[in-house]
Amino acid sequence: MHRIKRGEICVLCGRTDNCPEKYGEKRTYVEYNLTVHYYCLLMSSGIWQRGEEDEGVDGFLITDIRKEVNRASKLTCNICKKKGASIGCVAPKCKRSYHFPCGLQRECIFQFMEDFRSYCWEHKPVQQFTDKEPRGSSQCTICLDLVDHLPVYSVLKSPCCKNAWFHRECLQYQALSAGIFFFRCTVCNNKDKFQEEMLRMGIHIPEKDASWELEENAYQDLLHCYQHCDVKRCLCKKGRDYNEPDSKWEIKRCQYCGSRGTHLACSSMKSWEQNWDCMECRSIFAQSGKYRKRKRCSLATSEKTNGTNSLLEEPSPKSPRQSSGSSRNFLLQSPKITCQNLSPCSHLELPASNRVTMSLSPVVSNRIWSLTQKCLREQRREVRNILKELKAQVKIKPTRLNINAENIWSSALKGFRQRSFSPTNTIEVSFSNCKIKSKTNTSVSKHRFFQLLMHHLQNSSLFEGSSGKNLSLDFQAVKENLYFEAGKMIAVSLVHGGPSPGFFSKVLFDCLVYGPENVKPALEDVADVDVAQTIKTIKYANSLSSLQSTLQDCSEFLAAAGCLRPVTALCDKNMLVNDILIYHVIKRTILPLESFRQGLKTLGVLEKMQMHPDAFSSILCHNPERLSAEIICDLFTIHSSSDVNKVKGVDFWMGYLQDVESGESVVTLEDILLFVTGSCYIPSIGFDPEPTIKFLHMKYPVGNRLLNRLELPITKTYQQFKNKMELTIRNTLRVERE
Repeated sequence: MHRIKRGEICVLCGRTDNCPEKYGEKRTYVEYNLTVHYYCLLMSSGIWQRGEEDEGVDGFLITDIRKEVNRASKLTCNICKKKGASIGCVAPKCKRSYHFPCGLQRECIFQFMEDFRSYCWEHKPVQQFTDKEPRGSSQCTICLDLVDHLPVYSVLKSPCCKNAWFHRECLQYQALSAGIFFFRCTVCNNKDKFQEEMLRMGIHIPEKDASWELEENAYQDLLHCYQHCDVKRCLCKKGRDYNEPDSKWEIKRCQYCGSRGTHLACSSMKSWEQNWDCMECRSIFAQSGKYRKRKRCSLATSEKTNGTNSLLEEPSPKSPRQSSGSSRNFLLQSPKITCQNLSPCSHLELPASNRVTMSLSPVVSNRIWSLTQKCLREQRREVRNILKELKAQVKIKPTRLNINAENIWSSALKGFRQRSFSPTNTIEVSFSNCKIKSKTNTSVSKHRFFQLLMHHLQNSSLFEGSSGKNLSLDFQAVKENLYFEAGKMIAVSLVHGGPSPGFFSKVLFDCLVYGPENVKPALEDVADVDVAQTIKTIKYANSLSSLQSTLQDCSEFLAAAGCLRPVTALCDKNMLVNDILIYHVIKRTILPLESFRQGLKTLGVLEKMQMHPDAFSSILCHNPERLSAEIICDLFTIHSSSDVNKVKGVDFWMGYLQDVESGESVVTLEDILLFVTGSCYIPSIGFDPEPTIKFLHMKYPVGNRLLNRLELPITKTYQQFKNKMELTIRNTLRVERE
């Protein structure tokens, strides 16, 4: 091993500068009395790498280096006029020579590829600018400062995205950090075409792993989510830090600061979709006059107005658990076929943008509701067939993801970014923090992983809004290309049997399908309370003087949005409101949107969305249909057997589903589905193979998750059937959860 020191003079350029970002690593070999910048050595015209990697200086033999120094000592630099110019322009008939640092100052181009060519300032390659390309300036998507659209050395444009411009210095720093495996376009994530152009234009892309990949738990601090219950009286027996997703002990964070939390049960919250504000944020808004108390039905706070604690009482041990499906009963007389002809009874929640408040008679209202559900079911059947076509790309070759359920986003991001990951490979999930791994079916882990991942995305900083969500503008997420990763994860979830997001707003969906230039947002698409209030004040101004006064008060905001203009008539407010909405909802988030679109192109999902918009809207803009006895009945196909009293067995099965739905059971419909398939939800792509039921002479029911088959015992009475079902399902799932 050679001894290396720093601080000596480079034998090729004659400088003592130690700047690895500009000149490469500076090395001093004491035994050879030699100091050299790595880039000076790479770009020198008269030397080649004749040795092995561990010989000399990374394969450059010491004798060859001394010969090159001797050759360069006879050449004068055309820039600083000093001797030792070891680099020459490769253009025919050009005799210019220069030192590497001098070439950088004179804006020469050095290509770190193939035979490491160098071009002087007159013959260097340039990027072609067409007349159609917009002039002016835009944000560099790395540093987010403005970059002018000019054909100059310090500016580079993306070869794969029309509106992506960068500072050369920003690109070089990113390339050194990302390495050859992760350096790609920050907008569309293209790698091959982007790297080829950047190498041609003199960006050095080192053949190494990314700097963040070399750090253990690199994302831990960045993506850590606050998980602590801060209400006055925490009801959880396992402590304030206990967090169990998809239960009443899941921790919900303050929607404003995110630095305070509560268990759902400790604040009487029945659903994760309810917003929660901590006392500090509520007091701040109250003092500013911008806080409006919510209606009691949607209020989710830790205290009542009289100062007493708002507690959620534990249900009685004898009270049956309620299924999330509808509580209405219906007649189940025959399997599968009969159920399709029954009136719908399950609940389907529409996004806020699609809800309409009107007074209708119960008959008309039920008819419209029934037609809406029927239409959505048909569209979801269409999506199922489309996704099955896309799944044909998936190969048997597996890709294993090691996931930490307590830090789902960090571990998922690391898994999707690993070199071995491919969306066309079969995905296998292993939870690293599980105590029992061997006996758990891999399909269970995969379904659970995608469910946790979609749940995290819905509540992440990448999206904003209550029910129908739009993309937010998170500069850190743009810089780290997280919007692309989110789109990619959603596409992979849909094709690989995960749940659909179900939280897209109509505006976000239309931007993805039809393009942002063809979308007109509404006031309810604005998630920022202050911006929404400003727009309302402008929209409802009833006189020209009040309108002008309002515009004067928010002139800084309007100037930043590019909407500041003279207003001479009251009717001008309509166009102004429209411009503000377009800026805030669409133009402001154009970079995240483009990156998100590129991610959704994974496995061809975005293309299918654009070809079948109505069908995909049913799974992306609407929450999944809640499980009901009818849905479960329709999901399973019953296989008959000659020695089985099929009619009696079917009657017991359907009667049991009805009991579960009405809450007369200790298990839920989700538990039954999980017992058989390993998933507590019905994937958008459906199950493969389709779930079946078989009645057999056996003591207890069996859920065969490999075949998605439920094997049911033949019993003499319904009560025996029910007791065996509940005992087996409850104990099996309890063991798995523990």
